[in-house]
Amino acid sequence: MILTITQLNKQYANGVHALKDINLTIEKGMFGLLGPNGAGKSSLMRTLATLQEADSGTITLGEINVLKEKDEVRKILGYLPQEFGVYPRTSATDLLHHLAVLKGFDQKKERTEMVDYLLQKVNLYEHRKKAVSSYSGGMRQRFGIAQCLIGSPKLVIVDEPTAGLDPGERNRFYNILSEIGEQVIVILSTHIVQDVRELCTNMAIMDKGMLLYSGTTDNALDLIKGKIFEKRVDKAELPQYQEEFQIISNKLVGGKPQIHVFSESSLNNGFIKAEETLEDVFFAKLNQLI
Repeated sequence: MILTITQLNKQYANGVHALKDINLTIEKGMFGLLGPNGAGKSSLMRTLATLQEADSGTITLGEINVLKEKDEVRKILGYLPQEFGVYPRTSATDLLHHLAVLKGFDQKKERTEMVDYLLQKVNLYEHRKKAVSSYSGGMRQRFGIAQCLIGSPKLVIVDEPTAGLDPGERNRFYNILSEIGEQVIVILSTHIVQDVRELCTNMAIMDKGMLLYSGTTDNALDLIKGKIFEKRVDKAELPQYQEEFQIISNKLVGGKPQIHVFSESSLNNGFIKAEETLEDVFFAKLNQLI
């Protein structure tokens, strides 16, 4: 099954043009959608999840017209939004049963087998009788994955799923998503570059409603291969370097700024060639250098 997005546009009543002629083709596997806050990622996710209308364009999932056949999409969709609420004092088991009924699973035996399987899959079975509202952030996100897998969906959308998770929970989350991505289309919307590099072979970069890049992560790195240089400088020198060079990022290392500079030609004067990262691609694209 292939997801095809063609000339998709969305403008809100306040004048914000959230999606501008978006064209994407996404096949089975993990697909990373990168962009800063306000890039249009969540608008695209909500449109794909049939939660809002588009102004123009088309989206097809296999033979399904996503914008017109919303009920058909929802039957094969799993969606984990950036934030989701839960009923207070309701256990994981009861809440999954409730959500499964809403999705059309009326047979209790079938539903019970599915709920138990999903709780085991996300390593929450031993906590199944606890209220989801009492879960830690990581446990709640794993429950979120369980609920979006009800009914063996063909398209899974996760929006900023690892924000706020500690490293251990993030790794557990990575493992679950990777396993899911072997079977279906999984779209991972995030501003955390590491998430995309570790999980996805294909990706897109968005900013201000526009698509800046679409392709493999390896091809993205090839765009800047041999063109990124780094140097640690004094804080007082930073304004001068910003005037003389195309600095795409800087961060404090040992109390001193470490700058990453984009340059088509080799740099001397203390610069060393840096290993290219998706973060460099991300910033170079946002600065329209590539």
